[in-house]
Amino acid sequence: MAKRDYYEVLGLSKSASSSEIKKAYRKMAVKYHPDKNPDDKAAEEKFKEAAEAYEVLSDTDKKSKYDQFGHSAFEGGAGGGFGGFGGGMDMDDIFSQFGDIFGGGFGGSRRSRGSVRAKGSNLRIRVKLTLEEIANGVDKKVKVRRKIQAKGVRYTTCSTCNGQGQVMRVQNTMLGRMQTAVTCPSCNGVGQSISSKPNGADAQGLVVSEETVTINIPEGVTEGIQLKVAGKGNDAAGNNSIPGDLLVVIEEIPHEKLKREGTNLHYDLYVSFSEAALGASKEIDTVTGKVKIKIETGTQSGKILRLKGKGLPSIERYGTGDLMVHVNVWTPQVLDKNQRKFFEDMLEDENFVPNPSKTDKSFFEKVKDMFS
Repeated sequence: MAKRDYYEVLGLSKSASSSEIKKAYRKMAVKYHPDKNPDDKAAEEKFKEAAEAYEVLSDTDKKSKYDQFGHSAFEGGAGGGFGGFGGGMDMDDIFSQFGDIFGGGFGGSRRSRGSVRAKGSNLRIRVKLTLEEIANGVDKKVKVRRKIQAKGVRYTTCSTCNGQGQVMRVQNTMLGRMQTAVTCPSCNGVGQSISSKPNGADAQGLVVSEETVTINIPEGVTEGIQLKVAGKGNDAAGNNSIPGDLLVVIEEIPHEKLKREGTNLHYDLYVSFSEAALGASKEIDTVTGKVKIKIETGTQSGKILRLKGKGLPSIERYGTGDLMVHVNVWTPQVLDKNQRKFFEDMLEDENFVPNPSKTDKSFFEKVKDMFS
């Protein structure tokens, strides 16, 4: 089933401010909150949908990517999406991440229901890609050092909070006695304590392990985009815990000959006076291999040849860009006696006098045509 537009989910326009986004989400969250709709699967799905929309639209960077690429900006990561909740985020994750938005109307977590699920911390790595890899998509194998639960570690219910992860604290204030829930100091909110810890494990029963992770990188990714591999971050303490995620930031390796501009690519082709005057066949690089192009007789310097579909695919899958070949006629910088004599003779030759026709386009017109 196709995802609904995030702005539609929250009943907003694209021009909505951050405060309007927060207000709209709180309204939806209160309306479909599990405490208000017990055992209502439809309400729970709407609650998750609203949280997913808010998770993206409340983040300036994610919102910018979503406005540009739509849902495709957060899809395609191994094991789930690029962020958002496609990688396995559940109700407990929503409460832990956005619990403060509910205010006093509802609990900010589900611990009151006896369901405590600690989540491990995320890991972040950077992966460098060539333009060829970006054009075709690629599976990258990377070694990741992550914390996992040690073999033989055992956890028992925390006796301080009885597995709730919270304890009640009573304070005397000028308004009277106030009771608030605070994170359990004994288990740090996990709801469980270590009863048996193997040698080498840390205080949470975790050890560092190196693992090879395969990252499925879709075609058309851009510099700085962040992919998410769900469940490949650090483990957390506790029998009911879930691991964090591996966040993969894309870096683009500059190409020796091709320059990227969105989905379009640019290539500077240098030809000699002779090749420009007589015409020639030239071989150039593209992201899918070498291709031959024809230089017409009398080609002028600055001419742009457009190779349709030889650019990069769109991450949103709406098409493939083009390759712009910029023809530059190379002027010799050193001439011998005979060559100099030849060009001196041509100075008075009418065929060598610049005579652009009215149909010849200026540089700015050529640039405009490129993007029309």
